[in-house]
Amino acid sequence: MLTEGVLTAIGNTPIVPLNRIFKDIDFQLYGKLEALNPGGSMKDRPALNIIKQGLEAGVIQQDTVIIESSSGNMGIGLAQACSYFGLKFICVVDPKATTQNLRLIKAYGAEVDVVTEPDPESGEFLQARIDRVRYLLLKIENSFWPDQYSNLHNPHAHRQTMSEIVSAFNGKIDYLFCATSTCGTMRGCAEYAHENNLPTKIFAVDALGSVIFGQPKAPRLIPGHGASLRPELFQPNLADSCIYVSDLDCVVGCRRLARTEAILAGGSSGAVIMAVDQVKTSIAPGSVCVAILADRGERYLDTIYSDAWVTKMFGTVAHLWEETVEVQFA
Repeated sequence: MLTEGVLTAIGNTPIVPLNRIFKDIDFQLYGKLEALNPGGSMKDRPALNIIKQGLEAGVIQQDTVIIESSSGNMGIGLAQACSYFGLKFICVVDPKATTQNLRLIKAYGAEVDVVTEPDPESGEFLQARIDRVRYLLLKIENSFWPDQYSNLHNPHAHRQTMSEIVSAFNGKIDYLFCATSTCGTMRGCAEYAHENNLPTKIFAVDALGSVIFGQPKAPRLIPGHGASLRPELFQPNLADSCIYVSDLDCVVGCRRLARTEAILAGGSSGAVIMAVDQVKTSIAPGSVCVAILADRGERYLDTIYSDAWVTKMFGTVAHLWEETVEVQFA
């Protein structure tokens, strides 16, 4: 079997009620804890699926070198899978990658290749990383690019994510909130919902400054949320609506999750929570809403959870999340 050992722990992540983060809402809100995948994020799913499909098809062999561009989580997921299968992996990153993510990738035995300059035409590091991957593919014999931005095995992995959610609620999910980057999660969940005639409305949560849904490009601080190039996996009309959130929204959402629900999650999870906050008054009473919480907060201790970093970037904003939770004891 190709999937065994630690890789069998990927998927079937828990879904927990989020009862404390919003007061006086008349719908049910749940969080799917993708941080509890063994590599720490929902990217474990497509990383494993792409490598497994490549091995089964014979395009990946024991001496194949895997090369991918990543801002963090996909790199960690691929490093984990490649370590298990004994494959060499080169992860192309840029200066925005966090120290924690780089250390995690290296801990699995992968090589990190840092692009130091953005693409001269677009001014974007993402394009520079992709160009570097293409250069390495030409230079290194028997190499393979997972290409998370266009590989259909990315969204196919997230059909299972949606299947798990549907099974947990016997098909009754009214709203799904999902952050966007490569569009793999959104596309996989949306296609599963459409193919199974589910009434679920998909809210795509995108970053201000991301170009995925056609808004103007602008600087962004939170890695892995939004994109400076529209991914090939993007398709119009997959989501019922798009909700934009700012970098500060991500910080506030993460801090509120930690303070109210004791969930230490990553930047896109904070974005998803603040997207719920934006539309909560329009959600029908009694609705079931699921928010996909993509990764662990430990990877953001030097940024989102650092008071010094937050103050430097946004000023004094702690009042936006400092609330007292009243707990009733039996």
